[in-house]
Amino acid sequence: MSAFLKDVIKALPATTPFVGPEALERRLGLTFKARIGANESTFGPSPRVVEAMSRAAGESWAYGDPEQYALKHALALHHGVEMANIAIGEGVDGLLGLTVQACVDAGDRVVTSHGAYPTFNYHVSAHGGVLDFVPYRQDREDPEALLERVRQAPPKILYFANPDNPTGSWWDAGTVTRLMDETPGQTLLVLDEAYSDLAPAQALPPILPLRPNVLRFRTFSKAYGMAGVRVGYVIGPSELVCQFDKIRNHFGVSRMAQAGALAALADQEYLRATIARIEAARDRLGAIARNAGLVPLPSATNFVAIDCGRDGAFARAVLQGILERGIFIRMPGVAPLDRLIRVTVGTPHEMDLFEAALGQSLADAVHTHDRQSVASGGTR
Repeated sequence: MSAFLKDVIKALPATTPFVGPEALERRLGLTFKARIGANESTFGPSPRVVEAMSRAAGESWAYGDPEQYALKHALALHHGVEMANIAIGEGVDGLLGLTVQACVDAGDRVVTSHGAYPTFNYHVSAHGGVLDFVPYRQDREDPEALLERVRQAPPKILYFANPDNPTGSWWDAGTVTRLMDETPGQTLLVLDEAYSDLAPAQALPPILPLRPNVLRFRTFSKAYGMAGVRVGYVIGPSELVCQFDKIRNHFGVSRMAQAGALAALADQEYLRATIARIEAARDRLGAIARNAGLVPLPSATNFVAIDCGRDGAFARAVLQGILERGIFIRMPGVAPLDRLIRVTVGTPHEMDLFEAALGQSLADAVHTHDRQSVASGGTR
């Protein structure tokens, strides 16, 4: 089959950005007691969403509206823009893939932060783009360094997430506005705002005015609790947004997904209640980390990155111990962020399960690390 493949595809390793919890369950031979690693909302969607999708399920013999008119109209009203400024797709991931497909030719340079959301990098590599990484500074994306890199030689795309995954950090609206204003006109700024519903108000610049070279990506996967439904959207100037119609899967967002997202958007009271639960659980996660002698990073998301205090090998040992105790979490894969573990907020019971697993796994990791250190002649 390789004779039919493009050279760029043949050269890629057979990897995925994230190993799913189902795959880990098969590998470890267990069933997770708590699924708090993929930044899903275990609080679930609004009951109105479930009702709307149940009704739509009976009509699933029919394709969803390929123009997504009702949902696009509701989103435009919600954000104070025109329908022509909205494109809808299969989650932010699907829309990022379409963006790269539309903009990146083989050899085109794309600037992002080293350790930032890997699915974006996955799409860039698949189209032969060249990733140019800027290090994090103090566990946050570095907008000044990103701008400096972009000024040196404007790339095709600049990627920036606010709030950020994997650290949960955020920048204020003034800083993000400056990034939007100072990104060169020949560079497309991809502003990933998947966690925007959970961010403090002062972190989000106004939607208007729209910039000719800025696309802002949002989702129903996080605060709305619809990760398994796959609905995301992008806001931008109509001249850019209309390009998605040229390459998108026009029937990719199902009838059930459109009905569910429309119901979720209409139930802002449920969204506010869910955000309050997420904030309370986030505080609990911070307390669990501090009680274990670890440092939780400030977060404006539905997860907390926890500094394990040593190196990546130690953090991986802690992670493995937690997985083996039936609790699904994740960690960043790039140093120095790989000294962190990343835990999604959950119900009080899920937080109890994590607390117990963390204590046991941390003790095991410390014992193993210290024993290896003594065996190698190191100091304790």
